[in-house]
Amino acid sequence: MTDAHDTAADSSLRTTGGAPPDDGGSSATEAPIPLLEPREGIPPVIADENALARMIAAFEAGSGPVAVDAERASGYRYGQRAYLVQLRRECAGTALIDPVACPDLSALGDALSGVEWVLHAATQDLPCLREIGMVPTRLFDTELAGRLAGFPRVGLGAMVESVLGFVLEKGHSAVDWSTRPLPEPWLRYAALDVELLVDLRDALEKELDRQGKLDWARQEFDAIASAPPPEPRKDPWRRTSGMHKVRRRRQLAVVRELWQTRDRIAQRRDVSPGKVLGDAAIVEAALALPANVHALAALNGFGHRVGKRQLEQWQAAVDRAKALSEAQLPQPGQSVTGPPPPRAWADKDPVAAARLSAARAGVSALAERLNMPQENLITPDTVRRVCWEPPAIVDAESVAAALTGHGARQWQVEQVTPVLVEALSAKDV
Repeated sequence: MTDAHDTAADSSLRTTGGAPPDDGGSSATEAPIPLLEPREGIPPVIADENALARMIAAFEAGSGPVAVDAERASGYRYGQRAYLVQLRRECAGTALIDPVACPDLSALGDALSGVEWVLHAATQDLPCLREIGMVPTRLFDTELAGRLAGFPRVGLGAMVESVLGFVLEKGHSAVDWSTRPLPEPWLRYAALDVELLVDLRDALEKELDRQGKLDWARQEFDAIASAPPPEPRKDPWRRTSGMHKVRRRRQLAVVRELWQTRDRIAQRRDVSPGKVLGDAAIVEAALALPANVHALAALNGFGHRVGKRQLEQWQAAVDRAKALSEAQLPQPGQSVTGPPPPRAWADKDPVAAARLSAARAGVSALAERLNMPQENLITPDTVRRVCWEPPAIVDAESVAAALTGHGARQWQVEQVTPVLVEALSAKDV
């Protein structure tokens, strides 16, 4: 272990400009140290079953939490699959795994069952890890820990620098990780991403404990680990950028047909949908309703770089939408459950609008006192739902039951219930 790593292992919470505002104002005088090389060097990429088996045995025999990270090829490939998995554990070192060559990592997931996994922004990586058989039973999310502890910047680089005093090189975060072979600088970057993750976890655990928030964090981590996979998004085409310009149902049908055509092509070619056809072009075609290929080619996004065959397939999608009967056209808005958008409350139910205003002010003040983002204290959707349909009898028990019913964790219920009881009971609402 180098002197720099000794410093990280032995240091208490450091602050170099990014620590929680309530830490008493202390700040480290030492300049942050660039972290340039993994302590054991860059490990070879595991790309065969024999090497994977040896690595699994080593990590199963390791000790303490295991740092886990995954690299995707967002913006380059279709979907969000993992193209590199990085792990680090005491007594096992660092491992880099190619999940293209080793697509089934369920044996590794089983070997680490019961071990605490340390991830940064866990909800981003868990879906792609689940696809290859890696599902944690316990976890510690360093990004979420930073939010709960009140850090103003919670990216991995910012957290490592402000807490541990090291600078991570982040220049390769948006590269095409489906590239093979992976260049050495990218592998170095990937290995360094898990180099100090457990050190960061340990320091944040101490800070959360100091603030009296450690149990809150554990409840959040348990909720993430036990959450089922998200349901497929209904009508994902409605999330096309620029959809607010599309008003008529026939135009909506064009967006849907073009989006679905693009998605099929992107999936078949294994490329990002945006590389097949941009959202702006889809919206442009929907607004224009071109009569033929020549009219389509005149629109932005369908210019000279788009071949005749491609233009014909896009025009065919437009024509399919134009041929639909009125009954087959999509409705202007998504069907939603729960309360209407808050901007409509004043007209629909002024009393509910007053409740929401009071609740928001109370939650904001409480979040400021607790030094954490409002959305981590309680989700805005939960507040809206309770304010739109409050319990018939407003008291601590009924409000707590309502919050629990909407998925709030116990610590959130305990903190937020008094605020909402006051807001829902105020005489001027």
